[in-house]
Amino acid sequence: MLNWSDIRVFLAVCRDGSTLAASRRLGLSQPTVARRIEALEHDLGLLLFERDTRGFHPTAAARQLMDHACRMEEAAQALDQAAHCARSLRDGAIRITAPRRNFSPTFSSILAEFCRLHPSVRFELISSYEVLDLVAGEADVAIRISHAVRDDRLICTKLTDVKSTLFASRAYADRYGLPRSPEEFAGHRFVVFDPAPPTMLLNDWLLRRITPEQIVTRSSDTESMTASIEAGLGIGPVPVAFAFDYPSLVRCFDPPEGTDVSSWLLIGPDAYRRAEVRAFAAFFAPRFRAAYRAMAVQACCQQRYPGVAGPGA
Repeated sequence: MLNWSDIRVFLAVCRDGSTLAASRRLGLSQPTVARRIEALEHDLGLLLFERDTRGFHPTAAARQLMDHACRMEEAAQALDQAAHCARSLRDGAIRITAPRRNFSPTFSSILAEFCRLHPSVRFELISSYEVLDLVAGEADVAIRISHAVRDDRLICTKLTDVKSTLFASRAYADRYGLPRSPEEFAGHRFVVFDPAPPTMLLNDWLLRRITPEQIVTRSSDTESMTASIEAGLGIGPVPVAFAFDYPSLVRCFDPPEGTDVSSWLLIGPDAYRRAEVRAFAAFFAPRFRAAYRAMAVQACCQQRYPGVAGPGA
């Protein structure tokens, strides 16, 4: 039987080209990495690396073993993930995954209220833009923004309609004014998503109405988009509810038609069998909707720029 620790070291040396670089990747000493390679070569009866002053170079035999070693690595990672899921089930934690922007003050206040009523329930919050597999048990509950939920294995509750529009900083508005409609985009500078999240329909709407010369910077996520706008670099698309947490931002006009998406509370089928998960879903969804509606009303007033009255103001 081969030692997985030796295979792990073998992969690191193949990828990094030296025992020194591999030792840094693995958090081991360089002599330990070298000894692991020698032990593996002895166990296999093969020379795996040609050594010279420039590093370790995989031999033909090592290259033949790489695919098998990678599959061992994938299996080890899957085992680790399964063990993590099993520990969470044993510990009774509700694992909630969402993009970090969704772990907002509103979310925190609802979670705190639930925990006061259910002090024995614990939570694990997984902040990630990666879509975790709820059916496979990578998380129990997800908050996601999408046009629709196509996996009928998931227990699905619609939370809100997510509206977005164009925002600028107050400093930008004071200096350049704000466009009240697409017809007034000429002369303004814009920040766009690149790549755009598939749910940010407003980004495509904007790109169809401005020229490449008007784009001053590009952002990869909502957080960097907001930072660029706050810095006064230009006007950019932001979800209305997200902008509510940034008092320095002002909206140009109301959300354009056809750019809305939805937010959803999704639960994996195994997780839904747990009473505490069902209790949390029933508690969270109506309170989140109510908070979102109240926030939308406040945002409509807060985000108006006094010098420009947008449509519907």
